[in-house]
Amino acid sequence: MRESVSQYLKTYDPFVLFGSSHIMAIIVALLLVIFLPIYARKKLSDRQQHLLGSAIGYFVMSSYLIWVILELIAGTFDVKLHLPIHLCRLANLLLPLVMVRRSYFFYEILYFWGLSGMFQAIITPDIAAGFPHFQYWRFWFAHHGMILALIYATVVYDMRPTIASVWKAMLAMNIFLIFAIIANLLLDANYFWICGKPVNELGEHVPSLLDYLGPWPWYILGVEGVALLFFVLSLGIFWLLKRKIFRPSQAVVESIRAPLATALDLPRN
Repeated sequence: MRESVSQYLKTYDPFVLFGSSHIMAIIVALLLVIFLPIYARKKLSDRQQHLLGSAIGYFVMSSYLIWVILELIAGTFDVKLHLPIHLCRLANLLLPLVMVRRSYFFYEILYFWGLSGMFQAIITPDIAAGFPHFQYWRFWFAHHGMILALIYATVVYDMRPTIASVWKAMLAMNIFLIFAIIANLLLDANYFWICGKPVNELGEHVPSLLDYLGPWPWYILGVEGVALLFFVLSLGIFWLLKRKIFRPSQAVVESIRAPLATALDLPRN
């Protein structure tokens, strides 16, 4: 069994940046993020909303845990590569605290980690395996699922980020940064991309925003400013939506809703 799992993990078609499977994953995620929270809020009971939210939280968390189990079975688990010392992996493990326990403290942190970091990962994913390999699905469940969960918590659970949440998220990120630096020194690893810019499973460089922030170690300082900017933008987008300042025209809304209204049984007005 070990040999079979090991061979499976190493055998796949390469992932193509902005190829058909990449574009399709983004489209499906957008549809889910837009319509699933609306459907849950309008059509499901409180108990059903909680069950669906819990399922999303556990599903996202399991995407990381199953990967670790497969690496352990294959005998390829490496403490330099597979520990939850990347922001997205830790966020995956913490997500059930928001979706199941409805912890507002962790919502404040994960809202900004998720909407900022996960979007970057979606545009420039650091994966080597293409559709339909497990690593392909794992990556998208972990990142798209995270965004879906946080939008769901905002729309369905009525959780709301605040200005104070921005600073809590920044403080939590920097505490995690210190922890990752210590882990990298002890393990000779590159968690949180502190010691070098992102690479995929094959060790190949993956284009990312870090490429525009200068060489090591200066890009680490640049990330602080970019993270704060993204956090503020994430809060600003929420405020615009809440105050109905940013709102698409009715024609645009109907062009999106009409093809799916019947399937989702959504009201048209």
